Amino acid sequence: MKALVLTDIGKTELREVEKPIPKAGEVLLKVGMVGFCGGDLNSYRGLFPLQEYPNILGHEVGGTIEELGADIPENIKVGMKVTVYPYLNCGKCIACRKGARNACKENKTMGVRRPGAMCRYIALPWQDVFPSEKLSLRELALAEPLTVGFHSVNRAKVTSQDRVAVIGCGIVGLGAVASAVNKGAQVIAIDLDDAKLAIAKKIGVKHTINPKKVDLHKTLQEMTTNDGPDVIIEAVGSPITYRQAVEEVAFTGRVVCIGYAKAPVEFNTSLFVQKEIEILGSRNCTTEFPEVIDYLEQGKFPVDEVISKVVTIDESEQALEDWSKDQQGIIKIMIDFDK
Repeated sequence: MKALVLTDIGKTELREVEKPIPKAGEVLLKVGMVGFCGGDLNSYRGLFPLQEYPNILGHEVGGTIEELGADIPENIKVGMKVTVYPYLNCGKCIACRKGARNACKENKTMGVRRPGAMCRYIALPWQDVFPSEKLSLRELALAEPLTVGFHSVNRAKVTSQDRVAVIGCGIVGLGAVASAVNKGAQVIAIDLDDAKLAIAKKIGVKHTINPKKVDLHKTLQEMTTNDGPDVIIEAVGSPITYRQAVEEVAFTGRVVCIGYAKAPVEFNTSLFVQKEIEILGSRNCTTEFPEVIDYLEQGKFPVDEVISKVVTIDESEQALEDWSKDQQGIIKIMIDFDK
């Protein structure tokens, strides 16, 4: 079977790999849809420090269980449509001992530090599949990036009383937007792309800001009665947006950082103390898969709007190269193995 392999920075290759055989406790998944994530793009560009080369890319999966290994519970059945929890933790480090397996020191995400899902079949533990009878394979393939955004909102302990600004409306940022809206918060979406802001409005956001067109500080102050947002979620990974999050958050507010900054960030640290703010990291997800699946099953998320392009496995190398050259307007590219 064909697999998309990231062989080195800026280099990919379609390779023939063997179809896996499920071991005891594993299921064989026939991959239908798999998404490219921002991490794949950064790895292609050499900007993601955790990426190991060479590696089969992909961890945003919608697939169908085709075969069961031994010792699988009766509720896991052949034919189920599922998405995948793609993180493997060591179970021994301090994060794992505290129950935060998402932050495992030795975390091995599919496509990053172990083989991914940009191939027709994968085998994985039955505990790592999450089924849905209602969702399509393309909807299931969106679940994982949305869980990352949902987790950031849970990290911030957002409530309906909060004013939340999300900087960056890629798929992860839109996941944060969706979660905050779903919790009843007043949400402000911030992005340089009006098309992405239009999608945020379809999710339920009432206020959007394009900093290319208006002054960010002045507009945020106007929208929050001169307080600043109670919560700011940074979903870009830029030194500029990291600083903006700290500068614009309200006194006693919370800043949650999802994006990996591509360069060192300089802060006026006096703001940390003066504002008595909380600055939190947010990595992967923990218990958010059922939450996201339930959200998607309610039809609240504009799935078709965020899928910018669908390609075959044979077109996948060119799609990644083109995306690296021009990101404008691209939110999500998917490989459809049935196309």
